[in-house]
Amino acid sequence: MIEKRKCGKSNIEISVVGVGCWSYGGGPDDYWGAQDQQAVNEVVHAALDAGINHFDTAEVYNEGRSEEALGVALKGRRERAVIASKIWPGNTEPTVLRRHCEDSLRRLGTDYLDIYYVHWPITDQSVPDAFATLMALKSEGKIRSVSVSNFGVQQLSEALDTGAQIDLNQLCYNLISRGLEVEILPLCRRHQVGIVAYMPLMQGLLAGKYANVAEIPPNRRRTRHFRGDVPPATHGGPGAEEETFACLDKLRELSAEHDIPMAHLAMAWVMARPGVTCTLVGARNLQQLQDTIAAAQLELPSGLMQQLDELSQPLLDKLGTSPDYWNTEANSWTR
Repeated sequence: MIEKRKCGKSNIEISVVGVGCWSYGGGPDDYWGAQDQQAVNEVVHAALDAGINHFDTAEVYNEGRSEEALGVALKGRRERAVIASKIWPGNTEPTVLRRHCEDSLRRLGTDYLDIYYVHWPITDQSVPDAFATLMALKSEGKIRSVSVSNFGVQQLSEALDTGAQIDLNQLCYNLISRGLEVEILPLCRRHQVGIVAYMPLMQGLLAGKYANVAEIPPNRRRTRHFRGDVPPATHGGPGAEEETFACLDKLRELSAEHDIPMAHLAMAWVMARPGVTCTLVGARNLQQLQDTIAAAQLELPSGLMQQLDELSQPLLDKLGTSPDYWNTEANSWTR
């Protein structure tokens, strides 16, 4: 059985692993490439049958088609699902926010969202007005939980200062991306804000898909783990390629030693971290979903957890505390 965890101060319980739906509704020119609706239906139905109830999408994923595809897949089974979607920060002026919320509801074929995130920190709109509107939507039954995504200490503090109940903060978190542990996670735990971790496999790196930098598709080399002077990366930093692949090599050794697939080790590590409510995995087919379920049911001994902490510590030291892995600290969207 898949474990369920409570979302912040809400009464919502979600599975410890959730399905990330960014690829859903995608065509050949979208970030993840084409995604067949029948495959989406099969994954969503199998996930629900296995006890995974959480599905995460956003209005900007494939220009709304992700929401539409998820809505189609959940038709007739919506009451068993906990649906999360996200509003783009530029759309948080109160009247615009309300319209965009209604648009998401329409695309998903539902009359309420369980979790509604502000996708990235708000920079050009009023933070108090945005969260007042979100709380009003909650009181009206349009949403059940107000949450945020990619918010740093300063930004989360500003959101909490509005008086809004913030239940979750969704951030990039994995064995080679641990910056949130230093400052953001302690703040979240003090205020009972759960962490939802995305990119637990760092887009395939932690699954052992790539033996060297040259094998990695360019659009997956944009983070500060890699040189910032090689397009399409724009951060301009030196990267941490030596430390990244040293960590991956040690992870591969532990995987072989314990006869546990690298991907399962990496996902199980995130799920076991203190303060993590849910880990999102982009299951595009039934095999990927089965891998996700296996990882969710894996209990790592404390000694192995410690080994995993130690092998990734050099990367935490090198990359620092910023959870924005696409920009330098000076230009970070997350503060």
